[in-house]
Amino acid sequence: MKAAIMYPQGDGPHYAEVVEPVAQDDDQLVLRVSAAALKHFDGGRAKGTHYSSQPNHAQPAQVIGGDAVGTLPDGTRVFALGVGGTLAERALIDRRRLVALPPHLDDATAAALPNAVIGAGMALRFRAGIQPGETVLINGATGFTGRVAVQLAKHYGAGHVIATGRNPASLQALLALGADKVLSVQQAEEAFVAQLQALHTSSPIDVLIDYLWGHSAELLLRALQGTGSFTHRVRFVSVGTMLGDSVALSGATLRSTDLHLSGSGLGSWSRQEVSHLFAEMLPEAFQLAAAGRLLVETVTVPLADIARVWEIAVPAGARLVVLP
Repeated sequence: MKAAIMYPQGDGPHYAEVVEPVAQDDDQLVLRVSAAALKHFDGGRAKGTHYSSQPNHAQPAQVIGGDAVGTLPDGTRVFALGVGGTLAERALIDRRRLVALPPHLDDATAAALPNAVIGAGMALRFRAGIQPGETVLINGATGFTGRVAVQLAKHYGAGHVIATGRNPASLQALLALGADKVLSVQQAEEAFVAQLQALHTSSPIDVLIDYLWGHSAELLLRALQGTGSFTHRVRFVSVGTMLGDSVALSGATLRSTDLHLSGSGLGSWSRQEVSHLFAEMLPEAFQLAAAGRLLVETVTVPLADIARVWEIAVPAGARLVVLP
């Protein structure tokens, strides 16, 4: 069968012939793949730059990709996590980590959505503990996961959603997806901080979901810093590091602010939370998407073109989906 493979220390994936996968135990199934999203997470793991990467230099090449949409041997169409790579015509999956798909949901949307639900829903529900009526700020909302986060925040009951980002057109589009206020990060730092402080004063931020980190997070924290009087508690959840893996964190910010700082990602969730993701959150998201109440944009490419599209720039807020 054909697959996208990467060699250790390689410069990118290759379209190649590989041996078809075979289930090794009762918890594994062979999925006939119909679509698999290509995400920053997949690229990071393939390159060995993601913190969860476990490179195996003894293995000459490996199939890349961590999840896929496809058909089980009994004909059921599902989304599933892969036991091995999933950018292939067939892939091994874990029967305990799959979700049946609504009949009217297209393959590309079904493949693109789960990673964003994980990156947005897990942060909102389990790390931030979002409550109805709260004010939520999504930092980096013009990306694919950020756009889903805006929509899920509203679905989970947020009373007011503030979205920040760099792309002007994508920012304006967020207003139609549920954002109540958009704020460009493409402005002078002092002006950006001043606008955040004004917003925090008029409608105190309860939850802050951050996909950028780096200097952008430093500006957010500066805007939240108190002056010695009582402050409103903010649950700040780090999900992505698009602008850098480190920040300079002021001790004065910690001491002057009722700030709860946490992260949402592999290793931070409990088994019960992951079980809830597959049992309830993903099925709900698929139903919302099938009903047109959760909107995403995708760009589809054939598996045979994997080498050409590995570093392709997709439109802001869209997800690249590979079709075998």
